[in-house]
Amino acid sequence: MSFGETGNNLDLDFNALSNPHNGSAMELDQFSEERPTRQLLKVTPGPGADEDYERLAAIFRPVFAQIAAGAKDRDRNRILPFEQVGLLNRERFGALRLPVAEGGHGARLSDVFRLLIELSEADSHIGQLWRAHIAFVEDVLRLEDAELRAKWVARIAAGQIVGNAYTEKGGNALGSLNTKVSQVDGRWVVNGEKYYCTGTIFADWTAVAVSHPERPGRQIALVSTQHSGVKILDDWDGFGQGLTGTGSTEFHQVPVECFMPEDVNDPEAAIFQLVLMAVQAGIGRAALNDMRSSVQARTRSFSTGTGVPVHREPQVLQLVGEVSAEIFAADSVVMGAVLEVESALADPYLNAEERFAVCELAANRAQTIVQPLVISATSKLFDGLGASATRGSCNMDRHWRNARTIATHNPAIYKARIVGDYEINGVQPQRLSVTGELSSAPQGFGL
Repeated sequence: MSFGETGNNLDLDFNALSNPHNGSAMELDQFSEERPTRQLLKVTPGPGADEDYERLAAIFRPVFAQIAAGAKDRDRNRILPFEQVGLLNRERFGALRLPVAEGGHGARLSDVFRLLIELSEADSHIGQLWRAHIAFVEDVLRLEDAELRAKWVARIAAGQIVGNAYTEKGGNALGSLNTKVSQVDGRWVVNGEKYYCTGTIFADWTAVAVSHPERPGRQIALVSTQHSGVKILDDWDGFGQGLTGTGSTEFHQVPVECFMPEDVNDPEAAIFQLVLMAVQAGIGRAALNDMRSSVQARTRSFSTGTGVPVHREPQVLQLVGEVSAEIFAADSVVMGAVLEVESALADPYLNAEERFAVCELAANRAQTIVQPLVISATSKLFDGLGASATRGSCNMDRHWRNARTIATHNPAIYKARIVGDYEINGVQPQRLSVTGELSSAPQGFGL
């Protein structure tokens, strides 16, 4: 079990702090200034955060600390985190899920997500940019083709990263793709343009959703980002999550390394969504950290207050308590959903369709509740600090901007309806693999 940033040695004299007869308020204030109060909150709530997790966390927490140190300035100055991705890659963060015997860390899926929350607390951009890679690794681990599995396991173990190029900016009909593969000199090549290519600018490979002339539906082609025909642009101009590499990628006669087998019932979509929820939980933690340290350090007060220092102001303390509760709830919901998915993936009694439904419903329920919690918490941050917290130099708004940006994905407003339709009418979640224009949607393509 791990506690806060100050570690496991809980050596505070709690009797002295809790008994009013043991010292005056002034003495307690002086004590707290000399000995910062330890935050007695588990880093990752819920079952399963055991010695195996702590072993992994001990490897990566020093890296997370380095990442956190420059997160505010990178966000303000739009500095892409190539160096920070390199630090994680040095410890083979991308190989967490691979078995130890195959060059990985042997992590459970729940371990990966606990670490992802901690990483996103350090810098939410970096947490999100691993989204496609985390989902791809799960796909690799389920491959039945032993030769293909061995090839990608070796690459992942060596530190190679896989990005995402699924979505097109527009002009394609719902259920169809303008990015296509064709044969040139006996080899398949990709031509087209993608957008929302999160993580690809940092990756060695990217998974491209393509139309195939000989196969129905969406196909996933793996291509090298190092090929001369790949042009990656940092042109994402959203007001949040600006450092994730979520921009355009152009493909001009790019050779296909391989096609990944497509299974309409695989849980990839749920993994994608849960990564975003883990990032949201990390954003909430970071906002709470900033709120805590700012209230503790604040000396200015308002004439409309009760006349006590801000760190003892009852309404401010209530507000901080509400934010802490919202973030605890968000953490717990995310990990509860991840544990549900982890259990479903290991359950031999579920068929593929049932497994997909369990995973989708878990992710949809989490998304429905986590995003409002985090958006609320990142907004309340300012109520406890006043107008000075809105200064650009503080960059406190990054928490809300980043949380609000993530909350638009896929999009969130449909998730509660999907869950409700299942609860009332038994309608299982449907997989929609290709976003596009509705007016000319072809029938039966990838729906």
